[in-house]
Amino acid sequence: MRRRFALACMLAALALPAAGYAACEGSGGWPRWEQVRAQMISPEGRVIDHSDERQITTSEGQSYAMFFALVDNDRTLFRQLARWTEQNLARGDFTSHLPSWLWGRRTSGEWGVLDENSAADSDLWIAYSLLEAGRLWRERSYTVLGTLLLQRMAREEVADLPGLGMTLLPGAQGFVHEHRWKLNPSYLPPQLAQRAAVLLAGSWETVASGASRFLIDSAPKGLAPDWISWTNKGFEATAEDEMTGSYDAIRVYLWVGMLHDEAPHAQALKRHFKALRPYISGQGVPPEKIDVQRGAAQGNGPEGFSAALLPLFGGDAEADGLRDRLKGAASQDMGYYNQMLALFGEGWDQGRYRFDKDGSLIPRWETCE
Repeated sequence: MRRRFALACMLAALALPAAGYAACEGSGGWPRWEQVRAQMISPEGRVIDHSDERQITTSEGQSYAMFFALVDNDRTLFRQLARWTEQNLARGDFTSHLPSWLWGRRTSGEWGVLDENSAADSDLWIAYSLLEAGRLWRERSYTVLGTLLLQRMAREEVADLPGLGMTLLPGAQGFVHEHRWKLNPSYLPPQLAQRAAVLLAGSWETVASGASRFLIDSAPKGLAPDWISWTNKGFEATAEDEMTGSYDAIRVYLWVGMLHDEAPHAQALKRHFKALRPYISGQGVPPEKIDVQRGAAQGNGPEGFSAALLPLFGGDAEADGLRDRLKGAASQDMGYYNQMLALFGEGWDQGRYRFDKDGSLIPRWETCE
């Protein structure tokens, strides 16, 4: 019954006209987002990673684009993105299936899901964007879908780890081994967990309350790893990706930097992860990889890394170098992932959105109505 009701609500939302939005429109005036829309998002609402010959779409890409469409106050695009994601990644029903993380062209030439496993970070961003769209746009259908998706995540992607408590696993399958759980710190933005806890108690309250410990204890020197394992001895790093901080870990600094100063544990988290400061050059270039145990850095991170550090270091001496580097790459095609990092970091730095202390979204268009 609940699934039929939620689906009916979604169909009703899709039928709404595009006109009659808030007086202070967000659409237009955001060059980087306009570039991403033109180059990466199909008319049907699919985010395409052109760097892969399979022309793949990930649930991550869909989730980020939904968030940015909300920040840009673009209801039409948001509906297109949500609809494509539900129909193609969630078997037509968010309330019954977690989205598959990977879709694209198969070796047979057909198009479809390439890997049915879920990605918990993407699911969390999708649920968050639906819930905040429901609140900001007063669309009950989105609120229903976001709530039911969070409930399904709690059943399939949250586990009670001995000694750690309720924790968000990276996906529904493949991350639980004998007395060892493979975790990804960048999959748990604290503000999203906090918002989930406010709107839906139970498991999410425990996940949110433990988020600070998870992030800090998995990075004892303030340098975030890409992955980490939890065992009955605590956090352990044995695999290479557990001793290295790179393309996943860069998002930990991003999420922490965007925390409201009065959010739970925000000050402790920001102090802890500013340990990255000595590794940022005067030109605003962070390392591409860093050994989180020994502190040895390797290579230059791409421009998206500089953007990701703006929320955490935007008020510090490193800020000018980070911003200048982005200005120099403004007209470049940085590729899918770096463009997404740039949208998050640069968009926040330009004041296009903020997170409140309870994790709720404050888009600029709401405050300028």
